[in-house]
Amino acid sequence: MARNWAGSHEYAAPRIVAAATVQDVQRAIATGGRVHALGTRHSFTDLPDTTGTLIDLAPLTGGYELDRDAASVTVAAGTRYGELALWLEQRGCALHNLGSLPHISVAGAIATATHGSGDANGVLTSAVRGIRYIGADGQEREVLRGEPDFGALAVGIGAFGVIVAVTLAVQPTYRVRQDIYRGVSWDAALAGLDAVTGAGYSVSVFTRWEPELIGDVWVKTRLGADDDEVPDALLDGARVAEANPLDGLADLTELGGVPGPWMLRLPHFRLDGTPSFGDELQTEYFVARSDAPGALRAVRELAPVIQPHLFVSELRTAASDDLWLSGAYRRDLVAIHFTWRNDPAGVRGALPHIEAALAPFRARPHWGKLHLFEADDIARVHPRAADARAVFERLDPEGRFVNAHLVRLGLREPRR
Repeated sequence: MARNWAGSHEYAAPRIVAAATVQDVQRAIATGGRVHALGTRHSFTDLPDTTGTLIDLAPLTGGYELDRDAASVTVAAGTRYGELALWLEQRGCALHNLGSLPHISVAGAIATATHGSGDANGVLTSAVRGIRYIGADGQEREVLRGEPDFGALAVGIGAFGVIVAVTLAVQPTYRVRQDIYRGVSWDAALAGLDAVTGAGYSVSVFTRWEPELIGDVWVKTRLGADDDEVPDALLDGARVAEANPLDGLADLTELGGVPGPWMLRLPHFRLDGTPSFGDELQTEYFVARSDAPGALRAVRELAPVIQPHLFVSELRTAASDDLWLSGAYRRDLVAIHFTWRNDPAGVRGALPHIEAALAPFRARPHWGKLHLFEADDIARVHPRAADARAVFERLDPEGRFVNAHLVRLGLREPRR
């Protein structure tokens, strides 16, 4: 019985094939029938599922190629971000950002526009300079930034082929510290949201939607020197030296303002530990940053519906991009994330209320998280959805990579 990381979805695919090489991927596709890529299993729905063969890319790792002249690195699709980050740090290089979990694979994260935080930081896919993939005919192909299909394929959610390698932009290594601010009120935060989200290189707000205070504000400051000063106050809140965040989870990266390398501070969780709470469900929606105060007020009204099922919510930001199926396509975003208790019925009961409250703000769902959107909903909030579908259909006319989830979202045409 194969399940996703959180145990919340059992894969329906009758066959799972582990692929350690590009040739393994090609052989799996050559067997015929429907196929789909499977990464580190951090999706919470049937997005990576299929009625045919799942190609498990977890063994397809390494193959690092650092091009210092081009300021880029090429890496195999199944490589986890935490492993790549360590390799880069040892060579004096860094990525622009990391997600909260360093456990996720490079190909899976970019295919779903997974993100970290920071007003000026794009989603992880924004660092992509090229993608190598195996198409429906079993041939290896490459698409580069600037080419006509790149905008559709960069966030391709498994709809056109199986990614085998990704080229990412890199930069010189840097150091970061994490500080926690408490006592910020909702009134102050909603009136001055830019001051909160812009308080550091990357900022996360952890909230349980309490009436008065917004919760813990994690500010990750990119340092010019380890003794750079940081403010003691944030709006009507203050920096705290001692904290026990997220119910005292043991596997958090180091807090308390201790400087460290980027890859040990930008994620919330350590690569050698349990990601997040473990036994959970996750949901996330993206709204334009200009709409965020109104959207957050709308969600706050639902606190009695949300809180019984919630571990914690997280608010983050990302910069606008030109990737057709990105949550940040042509708008700076605020991400409203829910880490739920593993209560499928309770969560599904809450989602219609949340999605209705966010509908006036044209909220887009995270492709890998639990949501209730269908084709009409996606078309309403993603202006290039039909264009992306046309590219996927052209590259895969027989529907080898079609599955029920993509059809339900209107991103592939149905097949028998």
